[in-house]
Amino acid sequence: MLSMTRRIQLPILLYALSSLPFAGCDRNPAPGGSGTAPDGAKRLRIAVIPKGTTHEFWKSIHAGAVKAEREINAEGGGVTVQVEWKGPQKEDDRSQQIQVVQNFIAAGVQGIVLAPLDDRALLNPVRDAGKAGIPVVIFDSGLQGEVGKDFVAYVSTDNYKGGVLGAKRLGEALGGKGKAILLRYAEGSASTMEREQGFLDTLKKEHPGIELLSSDLYGGATTETSYKTSQNLLTRFRDQVEGIFTPNESTSFGMLRALKDAGLAGKVKLVGFDASEALVKAMKEGEIQGLVLQNPIRMGYLGVKTLVDHVRGKPLAERTIDTGAVIVTPENMDTPEMRALHTPDLTEWLGR
Repeated sequence: MLSMTRRIQLPILLYALSSLPFAGCDRNPAPGGSGTAPDGAKRLRIAVIPKGTTHEFWKSIHAGAVKAEREINAEGGGVTVQVEWKGPQKEDDRSQQIQVVQNFIAAGVQGIVLAPLDDRALLNPVRDAGKAGIPVVIFDSGLQGEVGKDFVAYVSTDNYKGGVLGAKRLGEALGGKGKAILLRYAEGSASTMEREQGFLDTLKKEHPGIELLSSDLYGGATTETSYKTSQNLLTRFRDQVEGIFTPNESTSFGMLRALKDAGLAGKVKLVGFDASEALVKAMKEGEIQGLVLQNPIRMGYLGVKTLVDHVRGKPLAERTIDTGAVIVTPENMDTPEMRALHTPDLTEWLGR
């Protein structure tokens, strides 16, 4: 796991405060917890807790979790699964995500699949789940602690590799020389920190002719905060910047909006991370030169499947599971393989 460069005190204090209402509470499953289905199968309530619920990435994660639920239930095997999906409204609300975890512990679910907003602040809640006999699978973003001890498994993209792919694509788009910007996402988010480090290491190693104008500013949890930071960066470096890398969906869209407003879309090379309808449209129109794509449906699917296998006592072949990352460009975006990643049809799992 990637270690943080500095300790974040506020989320830990918020965790301590949020834990107080649960002190001494009954850790036994509440009504509606585990039980027996009408067909005699054991019923498992599995909580899936994303970092947020608004971005397209999380909707695909949700679809994958539902896919796993339906597949397990169709197979039978003495177990039925009920996935309960709940996350914080904002992707920087660590205290709310901690509260969601604590509420599911108190409700007596049989397992938790968690994408931690902060790689330190969520460690104690995860350990609390373990003490209550509730196994946890971590997905998407890493957690300080030990896999196999503090949590069952880690299901994620190789985020460092994703950053490597972003650097290679931006270097190619710039012809190996020029001036660039890295707009970071948020401190404490292990997944994006790893992407940012992979980008920086690869740019320095493989494209020494590219100078970084800025690499220490954070877009924050929403497209709006990313947009404002992007505006400030473009105002400052308008006459110099030739390429930009953004490490997630919200920073990519915020920067795209700022480039459009400044009349620089398509002129400044932009390589982003993750996909949405707006980002794919911008790539088709030549305003984005590359997007690093994960496989969020597979991530949500394997998160639930791995947890249920553990609960059923099946040995896990792997405890660190890489769900893959690829780079999509204007040249390959219309292939069936890429379309399945950047424009997945989720209606089968989530409806309209």
